[in-house]
Amino acid sequence: MNFARQQKQIETAEALAPGASPIDAAETEAPKGGLRGRYAWLGTIASLAILAGSLFVLWKLVETVTWAEMHAAFTGASAEQLGFAFLFVGLSYLFLTCYDALALRQLKLKVPYRTTALASFTSYAVSFTLGFPLLTAGTIRYWIYSSKGLGAAKIAALTVIAGFTFWLGMGVVLGLSLIVEAGQLAALTFTSIALNQGVGFGALLAVVAYLLWVSLKRRHVRVKSWRLELPGASVSLSQMVVGIGDVCAAAATLYVLLPAGTSIGFTTFVAIYVLAAMLGIASNAPGGIGVFEATILLALSSLPRDQVLGSLLLFRVCYYLVPFVIALAMLTVYEIVKRTRAARA
Repeated sequence: MNFARQQKQIETAEALAPGASPIDAAETEAPKGGLRGRYAWLGTIASLAILAGSLFVLWKLVETVTWAEMHAAFTGASAEQLGFAFLFVGLSYLFLTCYDALALRQLKLKVPYRTTALASFTSYAVSFTLGFPLLTAGTIRYWIYSSKGLGAAKIAALTVIAGFTFWLGMGVVLGLSLIVEAGQLAALTFTSIALNQGVGFGALLAVVAYLLWVSLKRRHVRVKSWRLELPGASVSLSQMVVGIGDVCAAAATLYVLLPAGTSIGFTTFVAIYVLAAMLGIASNAPGGIGVFEATILLALSSLPRDQVLGSLLLFRVCYYLVPFVIALAMLTVYEIVKRTRAARA
């Protein structure tokens, strides 16, 4: 669920494969430097400020929670809760494999789904846990997809298109939940109903505007000498559906782990989850750790803090740690099988 710094991924692929292009190459390279180069450090400072502020808030929120209380909350989940949690984890990662499948369709590349599923699942599972998606996810994708003939440029393009899938789904879910549950969210986040509805309509308007923009004619994203054709309306609608499914399944994983008797509706919780995820992405911390937890704890301040913290820790285990371990095992088996076949050839 973390697709930050995608333009940097294109530029890195350019360095790996000079002269290549995801779709077409522009004849001239855009001028270097400019305002973007001068003020790029502002984004880093903003990310560090979000992370530092969130860690401080998180520390203040949990300093009254004892280890005994947290252990009891962490181990208090029922078998039914864990079963549903892992069901939604599997569903979320299944949708993540569709991110790559749709991107490959847009790039008109034929790759077996088993390869797509392996590359997608392992790259997301590893990058979600370790962070640095440019290095971790990019390396794993190249490791697997290169055996099917995809170069660095195509893999970079695939990553960018997958990122559009994520943000389309995030925008729709955030917009609808803010509009539908504006009143309850206002009480939880100390905002106004009008503000929540305004942000919700703004998010939906942005998604609709993007869909109209790509449906009128072929659109391209250009970075330096790169020219990447964006998906049209039909593929974009498919991306939107897949993105919505991923976001809702990931949110449902944490929702079913919340303390029993939670009165917050799922639609309301999805808006809180999306906000926490977006702040986590902005912080550039691996998995939004610290920032995500602080946002959830603040929004759910009406619930027992130790129990919510236990749910968050269990969510980290279910959604991040377990898939991470499975991904490492799958990559090990993949490499053994590949080397065995090469030795027999």
